[in-house]
Amino acid sequence: MHPLHDHVAQHLAEHLRNRRIVVWYDAERSLAPFVNELRNAPRMPGAVVRVSVDSIDAQLVEYDGSFFELRAAIEPLVSGDEPNTLFVYIAAARPDRRESVLLEIEKAGHTEEPDLERLARNCLRRRYTDGAIDDLLAFGRATYQDLARAASDTSSSEPPSILRTVFHDARDTDSLLATWLAVASRDAELEEKGARPELVKLVCSRLGIELPLDAALAKLRAVVLRAVLAGEFRLDLRCPPPHSLDGVPKPIEGSAETATRDVAAKLRTMFADFYPALADRVEAELGLGAAPIPPEALGSIDTFRFEERALLAHCTALVAAQQFEEALTIVVERERSFWVDRDISRKAQWEACRRMAELGKATTTVLVDIRGIGTDAAAWIDAYTSPDGWYRMDQAQRRLESWLGTLDDEPDERALGVVRRCYDDACNALATGFTKALVTGNWALKSRLHQTQVYSTVVADRPKPVAYFLVDSLRYEMGVELVARLPADAEVSLRPAVGALPSITPIGMAALQPGAASSFDVVEQGDKLGARIDDVFLPDRAARGKFAAARVPNLVDLPLDQVLGLPPSKLVKKLNGAQVVIVRSQEIDLIGEAGLPIQARHVMDTVIDNIARAIKKLAAAGVENAVVAADHGHLFFPTDRDESMRTDSPGGRQLELHRRCWIGRGGTTPPGCIRVAAAALGYRSDLEFVFNAGAGVFRAGGDLSYHHGGISLQELIVPVLTVRLKACASIAPASGPITVAGVPEAVTNRIFTSTLQLGGPELGLFSSAMTVRPLLVAAGKEVGVAGWCVEGGLDQTSGNLTVHAGKVVTVAMLLQDDSVASLRLVVQDPSTDAELYRSAEIPVRLGV
Repeated sequence: MHPLHDHVAQHLAEHLRNRRIVVWYDAERSLAPFVNELRNAPRMPGAVVRVSVDSIDAQLVEYDGSFFELRAAIEPLVSGDEPNTLFVYIAAARPDRRESVLLEIEKAGHTEEPDLERLARNCLRRRYTDGAIDDLLAFGRATYQDLARAASDTSSSEPPSILRTVFHDARDTDSLLATWLAVASRDAELEEKGARPELVKLVCSRLGIELPLDAALAKLRAVVLRAVLAGEFRLDLRCPPPHSLDGVPKPIEGSAETATRDVAAKLRTMFADFYPALADRVEAELGLGAAPIPPEALGSIDTFRFEERALLAHCTALVAAQQFEEALTIVVERERSFWVDRDISRKAQWEACRRMAELGKATTTVLVDIRGIGTDAAAWIDAYTSPDGWYRMDQAQRRLESWLGTLDDEPDERALGVVRRCYDDACNALATGFTKALVTGNWALKSRLHQTQVYSTVVADRPKPVAYFLVDSLRYEMGVELVARLPADAEVSLRPAVGALPSITPIGMAALQPGAASSFDVVEQGDKLGARIDDVFLPDRAARGKFAAARVPNLVDLPLDQVLGLPPSKLVKKLNGAQVVIVRSQEIDLIGEAGLPIQARHVMDTVIDNIARAIKKLAAAGVENAVVAADHGHLFFPTDRDESMRTDSPGGRQLELHRRCWIGRGGTTPPGCIRVAAAALGYRSDLEFVFNAGAGVFRAGGDLSYHHGGISLQELIVPVLTVRLKACASIAPASGPITVAGVPEAVTNRIFTSTLQLGGPELGLFSSAMTVRPLLVAAGKEVGVAGWCVEGGLDQTSGNLTVHAGKVVTVAMLLQDDSVASLRLVVQDPSTDAELYRSAEIPVRLGV
């Protein structure tokens, strides 16, 4: 046969594979020669002929003037459960979309009116340019036989393309044009071979641009480049174009518009390193950066650099105007902008805008929802902790503030101020409403798990050995994120618990001790505040440690750092014979109380990951069951509380004063506060507690951005996780399927990029996609995660990254603990923790 026959056969075979039945209507009989070639025998009316279509065995049935006869011939072939592969050819007729005799057959299969010219054009492009093809197809005179001869390498009467010999590596016409526009290195060869006329004809045919034949190639290139980029910009614009484009020809509707878009896109994909200079030059020539174009009219393609900057400014203005949904829509549209993907600082600013808009949207949801929630405290807790609950607002705020700490330049001050005020307002409304609900219900929440019941109800019932994580200041939303950071095969449950008041560490940690369910009071003894269980006074960690050791046989007590830092063999030895392993984490509270808000946010993120790592490490050491609980949550703001949010001490006989609670006897209750007797909370004590009803603080000294002790949902509702994770050896493969490049010799910025790609000897096993987890590790602890990526799918909650075969994924790694002297970039299999890649030690030199 010949190339045209093969091309048409491939087109037909594709539909036969997908639908088994193909019906062709060929009113002009233009493809009758192809059917004759396929049949390879004289046509017999009514006959069913076996044919081979691109190696597919099929049965050919042809129309002979009667659709009823044709249907009668077809029905036996399609009446079974598995219809035959069938090709129905109907010449000299057009389809009847409403009353066709073959309607059922057409619906069951694929029906089309094949276009010989379109099929031939795609075939001929392998040998000719569009200009030469246009000449061949002019006036519609070319027959199937003419086109078959032209497509044949040996019998074509048309001259081969000179341009194809110069741009021999171009896959198609648009790639050829993009190559010519991007680089001038082949101009001499074009002139030497006399290809200028063919180039001019091609530009006219494909792009609709008339060029003078005698102009220099450099001038032609400038004219066409300006027309292509300005044309794409104009086509994407949602308003009348600026007057500076009046002198640039508008793309002709139809194929020229499509070609303009395609060539511009190929310039960005094929010549990404050259494109910025080309686009910047055209932008400057046309004065587009200063043109009065509304940002919202810029469309979805950033042809020029000024578009990205104008749209980000518009996006932040929308955030400042509290139009959060509109801002998020723009951010999603710009996720794959050429200019954003190539500039890490711009990508970081867009990510900051996204997080501001997400926080603003979450606060709007909370403020709307609380209007109808009522005064049932249990309903407030349910609304906060449900899968799509209000805790997501706190999660969005933590993610935003953590991200801001990595940026060299803060985002728009107005927008940031607006979302922070929205969060303040929402926190205050939540605290005020929840406090009112508790007062209305006389502080009773009997239907909810109480913090004092965690040990007896949850820990004591777990199979032994069990790890009992006591995490200082882990609020509920962080517990939700911890669930996402655990392996998919882990058995995990999460439930909220109501913390003991006041929500401070000595009380909350004591409430998590064994025996607290049956006997728990908050009392004063020797001028000290503490909890009392079974007449044992517990004012501090030392007392709690002795108490637990006396009541729990074979108890092992370890700080989180030690679990992460011990070699596996030493950890196994340390845990030998243990029934309960207490793992203590104080990092969040320590750094929060230190008055370092940026560092505190980073530590809060790394603690979540490190608890997950510790759970997996303990499982590998034989402790397959774990319970994670917290003494209290917290409220956290980027700066000290405003003066209007600060309250003077109630006075009286003060025992302790914390940022969110006063403990003592007597005094006066300040405006905006409530006083609660210890007896009202079920404590056998004459103490009194004064709490801020909203999100305000007492003048307690120290930093007032991080605080706890009060009765907001963020402080009082703590997560309780139960985890069962089978021991699984984490063995790194000798040669992993992940190839990593671009790892820096030193970390000099809190955000740096590297690239990941499926590769190596095992590529065939991961030919479609693979999920991995990139992270930064120092001294056994996680100190950084992936912030965003290009060409991959990053789950911000779990930190898992989907890498597709054939794509290079650029990942921005976010250093969250800048106190480390060095680190490693590690890529894990999230389901097993197997290391697929580990870099050499990388020194950290921030500020260099």
